[in-house]
Amino acid sequence: MSVVSHLINGELVESKRTLEVTNPSTGQVIRQVADADAADVERAISAAQAAFPAWRDTPPAKRAQVMYSFKQLLEEHADRLVQLVSEEHGKTIEDAMGELKRGIENVEYACGVPELLKGEYSHNVGPGIDAWSNFQPLGVVAGITPFNFPAMVPLWMYPMAIACGNTFILKPSEKDPSAAMAVAELLQEAGLPKGVMNVIHGGRESVETLLDAKAVKAISFVGSTPVAEAIYSRGSAAGKRVQALGGAKNHAVVLPDADLENAANTLMGAAYGSCGERCMAISVAVCVGDETADRLVETMLPKIAGLKVGPGTDKGLDMGPLVTAEHRDKVLGYIEDGVKAGATLVADGRSLKVAGHEEGYFVGGCLFDNVTAEMRIYQEEIFGPVLCVVRVGSLDDAMQLINDHEYGNGTCLFTRDGEAARRFTDGIEVGMVGVNVPLPVPVAYHSFGGWKRSLFGDLHAYGPDSVRFYTRRKAVSQRWPSASEATRAEFSFPTNQR
Repeated sequence: MSVVSHLINGELVESKRTLEVTNPSTGQVIRQVADADAADVERAISAAQAAFPAWRDTPPAKRAQVMYSFKQLLEEHADRLVQLVSEEHGKTIEDAMGELKRGIENVEYACGVPELLKGEYSHNVGPGIDAWSNFQPLGVVAGITPFNFPAMVPLWMYPMAIACGNTFILKPSEKDPSAAMAVAELLQEAGLPKGVMNVIHGGRESVETLLDAKAVKAISFVGSTPVAEAIYSRGSAAGKRVQALGGAKNHAVVLPDADLENAANTLMGAAYGSCGERCMAISVAVCVGDETADRLVETMLPKIAGLKVGPGTDKGLDMGPLVTAEHRDKVLGYIEDGVKAGATLVADGRSLKVAGHEEGYFVGGCLFDNVTAEMRIYQEEIFGPVLCVVRVGSLDDAMQLINDHEYGNGTCLFTRDGEAARRFTDGIEVGMVGVNVPLPVPVAYHSFGGWKRSLFGDLHAYGPDSVRFYTRRKAVSQRWPSASEATRAEFSFPTNQR
């Protein structure tokens, strides 16, 4: 059985320990992945430290050339990469291709790093004094990424970090490590010097070693809120810059004037795409008025019944399996809890079986009606193919419901009313907002991040914020007095008047 190794200093490195990687469509172990201990992580850190000085001094234009080559290789090997994503995660081939393309957009953005790193310059801020600022890399930085986007989320992080002159250590999810590893190997093929990019696999020990290592200057993380908060606290206490993106409970508000057919179609993809395993998935439909709720449920039920579910590597499907047996059981537990709490399960996907894949981790599309705010299925992130319908009396009630929730990652509004849309986008306490756009994921030249307990740290992921996160500003003031210029001691605080 093949083993996914670490990538340290440009070389494939095995570990004393391994973990199993399962195909969620079959429930079968298909390969193993190295499980790093502290010594493995320290070896990767040392390699990144050794590579940093030369890479820092490499001109940004030359770093960008590596990114151009990297982008081309990603496009050439796209079919192989998405096959790995689908095989280990379970998402459909089409969804995996969309994930990879969004990741490649971040590589394209990093290709513009010579422009993005341009500082500011002011001539003659004082008598014979010029001032400027520039952006310099931090050193060794690291990223810890989740299972749900094994190709895209790493590409949120290291292309810009590396283009800015840092060296990088990636710790991808051990549940589906092959795509992240294959992408990193393509970066080596693109001409990146050894040690600039390193990949280590494993669980808690590898993460804690990165968090405690003094040589690691910054950590970027995407995952659940409890883990994000723990990583932010521990990393910050160790003096690191930390950006930790957590969980979500994303609401879609449906007003009575909305195009219900359009809303239902887009909610299908937003709620059930990738089996709901997205931090931007819509998991709550907030319907203003009982008539709106009745019409939406009536419109969605036949669409849910028609979902095409099967192994992700087959083409033409809507949903694949959940990522692991443990996660499937967790989602089933939420569904049972919702039924016990009194919500109406109008579409029940628990009994779904896929012919020939009876051991796969499949759950069909589920729809709850009459969900209330005190229910666990409303309060917590389910991360599965479960959509909850909550009924409210007005747009103000809907906004208050959303603003009261602990998460503030994404939200959207379905309406034809521009005034209502403006009031919603201005007043909602959520980081990413869509109007008739159910997954308002910013493009690569904007930045991604939520509010409240969906983000710990001051800077969002990718886009302009990533340049700020992976660099620090240096301000320089310089004076070259002429040989004939008389100088004397100045004891008052200097100003630009003298």
